[in-house]
This record gives sequence, structure tokens and C-alpha cells, in this order.
Amino acid sequence: MDVVTIGEWLTLWVMSFALGMDAFSIGLGMGMLRLRMKQIIKIGVVIGLFHMGMPLGGLLLGKQISSHFGGIAAIIGGCLLLLLGFQMIRSSFKPENEPFVTPVGFGLLLFALSASLDSFSVGLSLGIYGAKIALTIFMFGFMSMLLTWCGLMMGRKVQKWLGSYSEALGGLILLAFGIKLLFPF
Repeated sequence: MDVVTIGEWLTLWVMSFALGMDAFSIGLGMGMLRLRMKQIIKIGVVIGLFHMGMPLGGLLLGKQISSHFGGIAAIIGGCLLLLLGFQMIRSSFKPENEPFVTPVGFGLLLFALSASLDSFSVGLSLGIYGAKIALTIFMFGFMSMLLTWCGLMMGRKVQKWLGSYSEALGGLILLAFGIKLLFPF
């Protein structure tokens, strides 16, 4: 391996870690719901697949539309996280124990979409520079899956400590992350 190849690998790993931290943060919030291990594994795999599909779409579209969709993807992702966070907080104050939004079915797809929208814009940018598609999407998906699992497992532990307040805390985390996407500081 030459220095350029090592630098490219290192750059892609750092980028995949940064994108995976979004999934970790969201997983931390969603992990405060009462989730079984089977659900946690499924959520991580779905998030990983979305973190492969979204940058792949971005890489393929590349230069043609990168200037138009970069900001829109962050806005849509931020709004979805605000919606999910608000619904989690609201349902934590309801007398029933069933949360309004759960990472199952359509809720899981919404969750995965909101966690991976930013990787679409990164894919657009990488498409301009001619990044290696297979390597890039593999790294993004793998790292996001691992970090989602870490976030979900940590959220699960926190949920046990906080009890009924954990869903509200998880909602606040999602709200904060949505605000961060909408208003980058």
C-alpha cells in the first residue's frame, strides 16, 4: 500500500466514524425504550444498510446535484429527529406504557432514514472527488451498525437506571440532535 491509499483508508474510516456517531447518538436515545436484544440487532443492521444506501445514492448522483441536496438532507433529518423526540417525550407522560414511536416497522424505517440522511450529502460530496464506491459504502455501513449497537446497548443500561424517565430523556436526546442538525453551531 502506498501513502495515498493509506491516507484514503484513514480518511474514509474517520468519516465513517463521524457519520456513525450520529447513529450512536440516536441509538442512545432510542435505546431507552424497552428493547429486546433481537430488536437491537435488527435496528443496527437496518441502520447499517441505510448508511450504505444513502451515501451510495449520493455517490451515484455526485456532482450533478450536490449543491442542491446537501442542506435539504440535513433539514429533513433534523425535522424527523425533532418529530421522533417530541413524540417520545409526549408519550413518556401518558399513563399507558406503550411509546408512540417505536423502532419497529415504519417507525424503524423513519428512525433509520433520520439517522442516515446526512450520509447522503456526504456521499454527494465524495462522488465529486471520485471515492471508491464499494469501500466507502462498506465502511459507512459497518461503522454505523457497530456504533448504533453501542448506543442502543448504552441506552438500554441507562433505561434500567432511570426507569419511567428514560423515555423522556431519550426524547430530549433526539430533540437536541435534531436541533443540532437544523442549526449547526
